[in-house]
Amino acid sequence: MGIAIRHVYRLGIKELWSLWRDPMMLVLIAYTFTVSIYVAATAMPESLHNAPIAIVDEDGSPLSARIVASFHEPHFLPPAMITLNEVDRGMDSGAYTFVLDIPPDFQRDVLAGKSPRIQLNVDATRMSQAFTGNVYIQQIVDGEVNEFLARHRVATSLPAELTLRMRFNPNLEHAWFGSLMEIINNVTMLSIILTGAALIREREHGTIEHLLVMPVTPSEIMLAKVWSMGLVVALAALIALVFVVQGALRVPVQGSVAVFMAVACLHLFATTSMGIFLATVARSMPQFGMLLVLVLLPLQLLSGGTTPRESMPMLVQQVMLAAPTTHFVMAAQAILYRGAGFAVVWPQCLAILAIGAALFSASLARFRRTISLMA
Repeated sequence: MGIAIRHVYRLGIKELWSLWRDPMMLVLIAYTFTVSIYVAATAMPESLHNAPIAIVDEDGSPLSARIVASFHEPHFLPPAMITLNEVDRGMDSGAYTFVLDIPPDFQRDVLAGKSPRIQLNVDATRMSQAFTGNVYIQQIVDGEVNEFLARHRVATSLPAELTLRMRFNPNLEHAWFGSLMEIINNVTMLSIILTGAALIREREHGTIEHLLVMPVTPSEIMLAKVWSMGLVVALAALIALVFVVQGALRVPVQGSVAVFMAVACLHLFATTSMGIFLATVARSMPQFGMLLVLVLLPLQLLSGGTTPRESMPMLVQQVMLAAPTTHFVMAAQAILYRGAGFAVVWPQCLAILAIGAALFSASLARFRRTISLMA
C-alpha cells in the first residue's frame, strides 16, 4: 500500500512538471480564473444600464420637458436632444439605442382628451437593452402624462400591501451572480480539459509507453492524474474566489469557503475522471476538443447554473440528475449565496461521490482497455 501511494505521488509530481512546461495551458488557467471571471461579472449586465437615448421634442411644452427630464442615470444616459432629420443618421451609426419622437401639439391633444401617439425607435440589434428599455420607456411616459393630468403625484392605495424582502442579493447585482457562477462553471471545464489533455499529451509524446514498462498499475496512473490536475484547479478556484471575487469585485460570500472547497474537491474527482474517459475515446487533441464541446455545453447549460432547473422539461431534469455538475451547482449556490453548511448540502455531496465513483470505474476500465491495445 505504501509503495502504491508513493507511485501515485511521484506520478502526480510528474504531471505537475509536465503542466508547468506547457505555457498554453498555464495561460488558459490564468485567463480562466481571472479575466474570464471579471468579464462575466461586469461586461454583460442583464438589467438596463446607461442605455443611450435621444429625444426629438417637436412640442416644446411643459409636458414634453417633464418627459425629457424623467430619463436619467443609471438606466439611461442623459438624453441627446436632436432634430427629426438626425434620427436616421444617429440610429444607423449606432449612436442611440432609443429615439423618442414627441409630436407637435402633444400637450394640447392630451389636455383635450385625445390619444396622441409618441413614436419610439428602437435599435433591436441590441437585444438585451431593446426588450427591457421598451417597457421602461413606456412606463416612464405613461407615468409622467398621468401625473401631469392629475396636477400632482397620485399615491395609489391598494387594498393589500406587498412588502418585498430581497434576500442574498438585495440590490440585484449581476456581478454577484455572474462571478460566482463563472467560478463554478470554470471548475468543471478546466478539470476536464487538464486531465484529458494530460493523457493525450502522454500518448502524443510517446511517454505512455514508458509508463507501461514501469512497475505501476493503470489505477495508479489514473489516480496521479486525478489528484494533480484536481489540485491545480482547486488552488486556482480558491485564489480566484479570494482575490478576484471577494477582492477585486467585492462580492460577499455568504457561506464557508472551506465547505465550498470540500464540495469542489468531490466534484473534481468526478470531472477529472470524466476527462480521462473522454481522452481514451478521442485519438488526438482536435478530436478531444470537439468531443469536449458536445459534453461540456449540456453540462453547463442544463445543470441549473444558467437557468433554473424548474423551468426545464421534466425529462431534462431527470436526465441531468446523472451529471455531477447538477449537484455541484445546487450545493455551490446554497453555500456561496445562501450560507448553507454541510448539514444542508450533504445529499448533493453523496450524489457527487456516487457519480464520481461510477465515472472513475468506467474510466479505469476504458483506460485499461486502451493501454492493453497499445501494449
